[in-house]
Amino acid sequence: MSEQFGVLTYPEIGGQSEALAAAWKQLDQQQDWVDNYFKSDKFDEVIFIGSGTSYYLALTAASTYRKWTGKSASAHPSSEIYLFREQAVAAKKEVLLVGISRSGESSEVILALDSVKDLAGWTTCGITCHGESTMAKNVPCLLSPLGNEKSTVMTKSFSSMTFMLQAAMAKAAGSEAHLSELKEVMELSKSVVEKGDAEAKALIHGHPELNKFIYLGMGAYNGLAHEACLKLKEMSCVWTESFGTMEFRHGPKSVVEPGTMVCLFLSETARAYEIKVAQEMKAYGAYVVLVTAEAGEDTAFADLVFATGGRQLSDEARAALNMPLVQYIGYYTALREGRNPDSPRNLTQVVKI
Repeated sequence: MSEQFGVLTYPEIGGQSEALAAAWKQLDQQQDWVDNYFKSDKFDEVIFIGSGTSYYLALTAASTYRKWTGKSASAHPSSEIYLFREQAVAAKKEVLLVGISRSGESSEVILALDSVKDLAGWTTCGITCHGESTMAKNVPCLLSPLGNEKSTVMTKSFSSMTFMLQAAMAKAAGSEAHLSELKEVMELSKSVVEKGDAEAKALIHGHPELNKFIYLGMGAYNGLAHEACLKLKEMSCVWTESFGTMEFRHGPKSVVEPGTMVCLFLSETARAYEIKVAQEMKAYGAYVVLVTAEAGEDTAFADLVFATGGRQLSDEARAALNMPLVQYIGYYTALREGRNPDSPRNLTQVVKI
């Protein structure tokens, strides 16, 4: 029976290189969206919202937006805007609310967008993988045409929508440098996906003793760490948590012991500090995985160094390259546990309330 497991998820993880390229091409046809929303100086704050994976995407999007455009941005779960808007957003601002939903049918994001449509100072838009969805009909949306998936878990949809939003930000900022970076990301993506498959399979098959999984990341990678954790949790139901890299040292590190995998998304911005955290976890007995642009003498202590390439690229631009390994770790751990990653326990592809 297990040979039927993952028949949807596996090719979808493997298809993200094509999904990035399709998103790039589609964005050329949606320059008006970029001009009307990300390029506009009308807004005091850009707020990215989503639920589950889409909220973690929002965290990375907001971090990138602040860095690349120099404008104010934040991220919230969709439900915070719908149910706790006054606590989440200061009054008397011009706000751009950007909904993120793979299906465009998530109740919470639709409710959040709808709740502000008649309020002064609020403008709404979004990004989805389904152009005929409710959200796409309600608000102007970017479309990731090959991001749509049949599996319950989000994989290539996350990578492609992250990449597309970043490309829209680069266009809005008029940054040829960041656009050039993203072109290189597209070129690197195929080989990174193939390498991620092989290395994740070897890791999980070769280390059956691993029973705790912790993901760490800072800056634009904080959202990635939470997403990596969620992928593993959804697909395999094993013990996993995610934290900000430096914050992990303030109490949570007490859970580390032999049998614990600590996977750290290594930035270039804070590389020296993050390396020290990883070394500390190694001393406690953790199996340390570093996802980084390039291995070096400073990473030699790690049990696995997954190098994506592109060390000259900004941390933000490399976001999509960091995902294949951890998505495949979720996939192969699910198979190890006898679970079908296509149909996680208790989950549906679209969450409605």
